[in-house]
Amino acid sequence: MSDPDSECGNINNPDTFTGLRVASVFVILVCATGGTLFPILAKRSTWLHLPKSVFDFAKYFGSGVIIATAFIHLLSPALDELSSDCLSPRWSEYPYALALCLLSIMSIFILELVAFRWGTSRLQKIHVTHDTHGHEVGSHAAHGPEHSPPAKAVDDPEAQSIDLKPDDSAAAQIIGIAILEFGVLLHSVLIGLTLAVDEGFKILFVVIIFHQTFEGLGLGSRLAFIKLPPRYNFVPIAAALIYGISTPIGIAVGLGIRSTYNPGSATASIVSGVLDSLSAGILMYTGLVELLAHEFLFNKEMVNSSDGKLAYAIGSMLFGCGIMALLGKWA
Repeated sequence: MSDPDSECGNINNPDTFTGLRVASVFVILVCATGGTLFPILAKRSTWLHLPKSVFDFAKYFGSGVIIATAFIHLLSPALDELSSDCLSPRWSEYPYALALCLLSIMSIFILELVAFRWGTSRLQKIHVTHDTHGHEVGSHAAHGPEHSPPAKAVDDPEAQSIDLKPDDSAAAQIIGIAILEFGVLLHSVLIGLTLAVDEGFKILFVVIIFHQTFEGLGLGSRLAFIKLPPRYNFVPIAAALIYGISTPIGIAVGLGIRSTYNPGSATASIVSGVLDSLSAGILMYTGLVELLAHEFLFNKEMVNSSDGKLAYAIGSMLFGCGIMALLGKWA
């Protein structure tokens, strides 16, 4: 139902604030990239000695940001987009946004389960034990088996020849980074596209600066604690840089096609709704299962921590969740 004479078919993107819209590409690039890189570089720095409590705050704050992004900034818009008046009435006969979100959650679960079982079998071949629920301090969510020293020396030459557990662990961690990054990137490109053509540019611009900075801080705080072999140390930085350019790319594309792009059209609503739904599922699984469950319920340090430390962690998480949820009022 994209009749050119209807509101859904009209292209009426404003030509206002052209200079500021172009400048927003670079402003958001700096803010998003800086927010994501800071926790990573601070963690690796030998001269910037931040207290552990600061890193803990960033880590748990980031968990809250990711969860709020999934529900408020992805699933809610997806529900609106896939129930748009511009779509065929058939789209309103079934909750497609929720179904796609559910599909995404189940797909990520199955993918990780298969990867975990594969990793476990690899470790069993070389007689290395793993702890399913126990997580080391500051570790990322379990994207594969965690390793502990073998209980006895491995005498089997064949077993020694296939002792690839550092690379196996690295592959599992990188897959985890890719899953988290994928959910965040789709959302970032879409909001950049929206910013380029939105009529209420000024308010949205300010909100997206905070949005991308906080989301970057949340992503960066998770990337900072990924444990990888030295030769893979570039991966978190590369992930941060890719996130940093995602929204500017969306803005640049939006500026380039604003004379032909109609964000309210049926096609745009379907594409945005489907991508937002899938991304919401990814971040829900990552936030609730990988971050909250494994950081609070299955983390031995947290289980045995003092009430004050637990309250600090929960408070940090709720603060990040609350701030990001509040930003959903405007973007």
